[in-house]
Amino acid sequence: MITEIGIVAGDILHYLEQKGEVPLEGLVEKIGKSKDLVLMGIGWLGREGHVILKQENSEYLCTLRKKEE
Repeated sequence: MITEIGIVAGDILHYLEQKGEVPLEGLVEKIGKSKDLVLMGIGWLGREGHVILKQENSEYLCTLRKKEE
C-alpha cells in the first residue's frame, strides 16, 4: 500500500507542476485513483512540505510549495 501511495503522490506532483493550483475534487478526478488514495498522497506530500492546501469557501485548493532559492 505504501508503494501505491508513493506512486500516486508522484502523479500528484507531476499534475500540479503542469497545472498550478487546482481544486482538490478536480485533482481526485484527474489523477484517476480513489479519493482515499489521492488524499493519502496529498497527506504524504503535505507532511514532506511539498504541497499547500488552503480553503476557499467550501472547497480546498492544492498547490505546490515554491522552492526556496
